[in-house]
Amino acid sequence: MHLTAPAILVAARPHGETAVIARMLTEESGLVAAYVAGGRGRQLRPVVIPGNLVQADIRAKSDSQLPFARLELVTSRGPWLSEPLPAAAIAWVTALTASVLPERNAYPALYDALGGLLDAICSAQAARQWVEALAVYEALMLRELGYGGERPAIANLGQALEILDRQEPLIARYLLADTRTDVLAARQLLRQRLARMVE
Repeated sequence: MHLTAPAILVAARPHGETAVIARMLTEESGLVAAYVAGGRGRQLRPVVIPGNLVQADIRAKSDSQLPFARLELVTSRGPWLSEPLPAAAIAWVTALTASVLPERNAYPALYDALGGLLDAICSAQAARQWVEALAVYEALMLRELGYGGERPAIANLGQALEILDRQEPLIARYLLADTRTDVLAARQLLRQRLARMVE
């Protein structure tokens, strides 16, 4: 395997003393996990943040071997991690993506939608401007994996929040039923913070 492509980093798990296992979503190869040497070091720590867009050079000698990756930062989401709502949204969408997509299956629509959603979260003046995109991304995830229907029509913030609430049991039942970690905790934290906007 040899892949050089832009990738959205969706998870980074410590491995050994200084490395990480990074999971990245690419347009043509889907979700790919790779070993990043020095990923917890001073130089790479700001690069291996979930939500970041990176240029990935991924290589493996065989399909059964965990690939090695060299990463270069393209777009950082780090500055928004100190803001409660954007940080919760980035944590949720990256955790969802990393947890439910099968490895090495291409989902170009999800890659484009996730990139657009992360850009919206980080460039919008307020969460009201990206909540609709979040609801659409969840619906697209359900549809791409065979559990959903049409793209929801959303007229306002209240309707977007209602759709998010309707989608949670579907996500829990169909997408996250087999995961061992509590990924929904990230969504529940985000939903609590979004609820404060309409109080």
